[in-house]
Amino acid sequence: MTTRDRGLHGHVLESLGPAITAGDYPPGSVLRTDELAQRFEVSRSVMREAVRVLESMYLVESRRRVGVTVRPKSEWNVYDPQVIRWRLAGADRPHQLRSLTVLRSAIEPVAAGLAARHASAEQCAELTECALGMVATSRGHQLEGYLVHDVAFHRVILRASGNEMFARLGDVVAEVLSGRTHHDVMFADPDPAAVTLHVQLAEAVREGDAPRAERLTREITAGALQELDVLAP
Repeated sequence: MTTRDRGLHGHVLESLGPAITAGDYPPGSVLRTDELAQRFEVSRSVMREAVRVLESMYLVESRRRVGVTVRPKSEWNVYDPQVIRWRLAGADRPHQLRSLTVLRSAIEPVAAGLAARHASAEQCAELTECALGMVATSRGHQLEGYLVHDVAFHRVILRASGNEMFARLGDVVAEVLSGRTHHDVMFADPDPAAVTLHVQLAEAVREGDAPRAERLTREITAGALQELDVLAP
């Protein structure tokens, strides 16, 4: 695929993916690749490649002599970061944010407890650096800068758990944290109490205090759910 085709393929995906996840094409809808190629003014090969990506996310399935059929939501790969991003951009945002935050509430405290037991010296240093970065960007409407450190912090926690399944959820957590910021589901400045909890969590991991690390993370995720009650009911 040429560079131009990759650009066109991305354009098709960024139009068709959000439309499917938003329900513009209800489950069972049949999409004709030839018609879509004409609509998006792309070649059939570009259209087929875009469909293959959507198939890999289980948003659609191709059937000979039928066309491309939209799958039920229950079959979508809801852990795919791009699917999460598309759903957060649509009307499903409040439900999606709440669902993802509940997932975090179930996973991250356990991961933090494991991190306190297994984190390397380098990972402890990373956590401290990220926490200090969060403090430095927690005032003055620096949400984009804060987000960088926040995402990095939670990726380290999941990775330092030593559990490869938890570590793979780093992209999922990154998407929900990014979605909160980019879709204005955050206060102008982060909650000072939440920032302090992250600093304390870095300390607990460094000190190897697993119960405290788990408890602090539960407080962090509970606070995130409370923010949703206010900003995205």
